[in-house]
Parts: sequence; C-alpha cells; structure tokens
Amino acid sequence: MNYLNTLLELNRLRKQAKFSPERIKELQNQKLRRLLHYAWEHSAYYRRTFEHAGITEDQLDILPLSCFPTMDKQVLLAHFDELITLPEVTQEELRKFDEEIEADRKPYNGKYHVVHSSGSTGKPGYFVYDENAWNSMLTGIIRAALWNMTMPQILKLLLKRPRIVYIAATDGRYGGAMAVGDGIDGVGAKQMYLDIKTPLNQWVEKLSEFRPNIVIGYPSAVKIMAELVERGEVKADVEKVISCGEPLGTGLRNYLEQIFHTEVVNVYGASESLALGVEMDPKEGMILFDDLNVIEMESGVMYLTSLYNFAQPLIRYRLSDHLTLKAADETDRYPFTRAVGLLGRNEDILWFEDGSGHREFLHPLAIEGFCIEGLKDYQFRQITQDSFEMYAEITAEASKSMIRSEMMRQMGRILAEKHLDYVQFYVNFVDEILPDPKTGKKPLILTEGKEENHEEYNLAG
Repeated sequence: MNYLNTLLELNRLRKQAKFSPERIKELQNQKLRRLLHYAWEHSAYYRRTFEHAGITEDQLDILPLSCFPTMDKQVLLAHFDELITLPEVTQEELRKFDEEIEADRKPYNGKYHVVHSSGSTGKPGYFVYDENAWNSMLTGIIRAALWNMTMPQILKLLLKRPRIVYIAATDGRYGGAMAVGDGIDGVGAKQMYLDIKTPLNQWVEKLSEFRPNIVIGYPSAVKIMAELVERGEVKADVEKVISCGEPLGTGLRNYLEQIFHTEVVNVYGASESLALGVEMDPKEGMILFDDLNVIEMESGVMYLTSLYNFAQPLIRYRLSDHLTLKAADETDRYPFTRAVGLLGRNEDILWFEDGSGHREFLHPLAIEGFCIEGLKDYQFRQITQDSFEMYAEITAEASKSMIRSEMMRQMGRILAEKHLDYVQFYVNFVDEILPDPKTGKKPLILTEGKEENHEEYNLAG
C-alpha cells in the first residue's frame, strides 16, 4: 500500500475500535460466514472435511463455529496443496523458492507473501498471504503499534519521518521482519534491521549511527539495547517501544519503560495471523482484534480463525498459546475480547564470556531455523560461561553420525558469526523431549538439569 492508502485504511480500522460489542460481533460473524463459503467453494480440503463432519452448504450461515472441524500445523503440512485456494501455488514450489532464493521481502511470483515458520524442528511450514490479506494484516499491526495515539498524533509523528529499528531475527522469511519492513515502508519512515546474530560491538556502532527514535523487536532483544543505553554505550531518544514475537513480562516491561522513558506497546501475533492483538496495560489484559480474527478456547486449547486471509484459509487452527478469555461489555473502553494470562514461548538468552571478560550473547531464536532431516526436536542448556549443551531427539531411522556432522557445521557457522568460536558445544541424544506441563510449550532453553539417557558428543573440536 502507498502512504495515503495506508493512512485511509488505518483510520477506517481505528474507527472499528469505537464500535459497540454487538456491532463488532455482527461484523465478525459477517466476515466468518463469507470465509466459510469461500473455503467451501475454493478449497478441496475444507469442502471434504466439512462434508465429512455432516455440514452442508446451507448450514454454513447458521452453524456456530464450534461445530466445524479443527486442524493443526501437521494437518496443514499434510494437506497444504488442497487446502490453499491458489491453484498455481504448491508447497513443494514454495520450498524451492525458500531454499533457492535469498530471503527478502519480494513476493513469490510477484503476488504472494510467504512467511516461513519452521517452529523448532522439521520441514518448514509456510503461511501465504495474497496482496489483500497482507495489506489487511499490515493495517492491523500498524493499528496495534500506534494503539495509544490519536490520528493527529499519528500524523505528527509520521511527518517527522521517524527512524525505526527492528531488533529480531531478520535473515529469513520471518513474518515479523517482513511485516515490519513493509509496514514501515507504508508509513514512509526510515528503517534499520538489527539481526540478533549481530556481534554486540556492532550493535553499539549501528545504533549510534542510526539513532532510532522508535524501537520494535523481541522484548529480550530490546532489553539488550536498553542495557547498552543504561551503561551509556548507546545514546537514545526513543519515543515509542513496540514489543513483539515473545511474551513480555511485567518486570521487563517496567525496565524498558524506565530506561526509554516511554510506554511499551506489546503486540500479539503469530505467523498464522500476524495481527492478533495488543496490550498496553497488563492489568487490563491483551486486547484481541475480533474484527480480524476469531479466537476460541476449548478444553484448554486455543483455536484461531483468520477472517482476512482467503488465500490460505485457517479455520479453527490450533495454536499452543494458553488464554483466558473475557468478552467485552458496554462498560469496557474497547469492544474487543480480552485475553488474560497469555503464555507464549518465554525464551531466555544464552550469555557467554571469554577469558578476557568479554561478554556476548546467543539468542535462541537465532537458531529457530536450525533444521536437519531426522532431527525431531531439541533444547539447549547452558553449562558454564563458555559452554552449552543440546538435547536432541531424532527419528528411529536417523543416523546419529550424520546429524552430529550437520549440527557441527550449522552451529559452528552460527557461533562464528557471533564471534563465539571459543564456546564449547555438546550434543546429548535423548529418547524424548516433552513440553513444559505448566504452559504446554517446549522451552528452547532449559534452566534446570535434565535426567535422561543420552550419548554425548563434543562438537567444539
């Protein structure tokens, strides 16, 4: 979208935040019924699964969403080509595109925005947005980022051509990096990507030269910038901090607000739908964008239905976040559902120190794309200030020696990029890696020891 269209769409979407709860429900239902009909007509997968569930076309307008079948990422991967409504797009061709074409923000075939989401392991999954869906999503995240501002305040901010730094994983087709980049282009701002794999001394140089006044990124990465500011290594006059990609704890929020002297806007999104909600006050909870999505909680499981992506419909798609939902009423400031107790992946950072006292970090999301055939799952645990180990779960037919060799190559490259060549790295093969029973999610970084049978290999030398 160009600058003017972005502002017009943003203003239209902002007005919906002033609707009554009843009007938002009506709008949500209209969008849902249109999506269900479109999926029935254009997706062989949905038509078959709806019919298998005993749902007829006439019932698409009357059945509650809870009557429709659910799905998850494994189902999406298995039935990708018959689920997507774009006949010219296949999962295999997207894999080739992702593997052979250097990651940038250029659309696939000049028309489709592809978000790479591999999770922690296995073959990558892809979420596809056509131009209409991508623009709807961009407007949604811009609304979230500027949630606490009036339209005159927004125009005043944008007229100053803000300098925006995005601190996260930026070297792949990650949804956040692509959406933030396109969104910044849409509002005519200056931008700089700061990849979390960049050595720390380069952070100081890049930030000092660019002098950002808006900071967007993973909260754990923004915290590192805040620490540089606190120590006086970087000077910053920041007007807005936008957290995304990870859960934001109250303690970290308070710290960032104290260092940057501004409110932190916490944007909630996922590769499946990058504009899910926004949080300004933890006491009020996360405001969910009911005009863009339907979020359900059923038996402790979260299901997402994206109302704006007709290219790759996701209807009752299972996500692993845990929410407690509170419906809006007439006394609430906004007409949207609120989520309390959002439990996303709470990642830590691995910090290392060499013999000279020089410290450097390794962000776990820098290795999010660490993908080896036969490697089912993995976790990390720091052992000392210059060593860490990896627990690896592999398939029964996989070769441990092959996986060991490939892990050595990939991790060696990552450590070299971060100037962490002195760090010792070990791998322990384990029978199974289980999620945290409290959150239902698997932490990439373990903070306690792990008692399992394993075989140990030193990958440092």
